[in-house]
Amino acid sequence: MPKDETNDGYRSLQVLSLADCSLSGEIPRWVSGLENLRELFLSSNRLTGPIPAWVSGLSLLFVLDVSNNSLAGEIPTALAGLPMLRSETTVGDHGGSSSQATFPFPVYMAASLQYHRANYCPKLLNLGDNRLTGAVPPEIGRLKGLTQLNLSLNSLRGEVSQAVGNLMNLEVLDLSSNRLTGEILRALESLRFLSYFNVSNNDLDEPVPVGGQFCTFPSSSFAGNPGMEAAAGAGADPALGATRERGWHRNWTVGMDAIGRSG
Repeated sequence: MPKDETNDGYRSLQVLSLADCSLSGEIPRWVSGLENLRELFLSSNRLTGPIPAWVSGLSLLFVLDVSNNSLAGEIPTALAGLPMLRSETTVGDHGGSSSQATFPFPVYMAASLQYHRANYCPKLLNLGDNRLTGAVPPEIGRLKGLTQLNLSLNSLRGEVSQAVGNLMNLEVLDLSSNRLTGEILRALESLRFLSYFNVSNNDLDEPVPVGGQFCTFPSSSFAGNPGMEAAAGAGADPALGATRERGWHRNWTVGMDAIGRSG
């Protein structure tokens, strides 16, 4: 990515999408000057280095997707300072707060050569498929506005903080394919809005709770944890599990279908 510190002419940007552009190098400091930025998509590139702590200074940011890169180091605790992920509201066109489900912004659709307005974008943090190490910071439990959290396909270790159970608005939680240990499921029983859940391929050591929402997830959500009892998914509806799996992939498009239909 360009390292030039100047961003003249771009300070009004609300959405920056440079996904799948074969970019390399570290995330440049000039992004920190985009004071109106709401959504940042840098996924599927070849970015390296750490996730910069200065991201927390983007006070309006509520979508951060840096998945499928080669970012390394620990998850910075500074991410817990993102104001819009801590809040259950967003900021509208004129600076006033509004429900996170009704944040409108113009998006240029090349196929139709028109501007459309997206009326819904979930608050999400996608750090999946990188080379992140260390523990899941307990400070992440402060991000009570989050609806989607993906930390999968990294090398995260240790126990997951019980503070994750504070994320009451979560609809999607993927912690799969790490080296996580200990127990976490009981702390998550209060997350009533979860529609996709995956902790497979870790080293978790606890029985899957019988009853409640965990019985609605397929056994694949818990597979690959040698210490877990085989009760995962007992009584679950396979069709429901498949539906949730498809819903997960739809959710990570961040409502782009809705953008195309609105206007």
